[in-house]
Amino acid sequence: MPGIDECLLETMRLPGARGAALVDWTSGLALGTVGDPPGGDHETAAAEAAELARLAAEQHAFGPGDGTDALDPPVEDLILSNRDSYHVLRFVPTSFDSSVFLYLWLARADGNLALARIRLGEMAERLVLG
Repeated sequence: MPGIDECLLETMRLPGARGAALVDWTSGLALGTVGDPPGGDHETAAAEAAELARLAAEQHAFGPGDGTDALDPPVEDLILSNRDSYHVLRFVPTSFDSSVFLYLWLARADGNLALARIRLGEMAERLVLG
């Protein structure tokens, strides 16, 4: 099971990967970063992505329709696109109150959004925190 650094390095092997981070969405802090940050600053990018993650994770309207109340956020991932890139946020399920997500910045011209989403899900399942 990979740790944070190994997971982030694996993320950078995805086609079109420009940068990645593991972020705590309650504090907005990057727990690990690799590659180029959007906007030139990893900490700012992490804090701004955390705002989106927190908004989605705390809204019950985005949760499963069966009314279950699990420890994990109700959202699996968020995808934000612009003219030249995708920003993919994948929540990491944990045995404790999870507040962590993987953040991938992906070049639109070179990246494969479907593949990135699948691989981030696999990485999130295998990631060892602590």
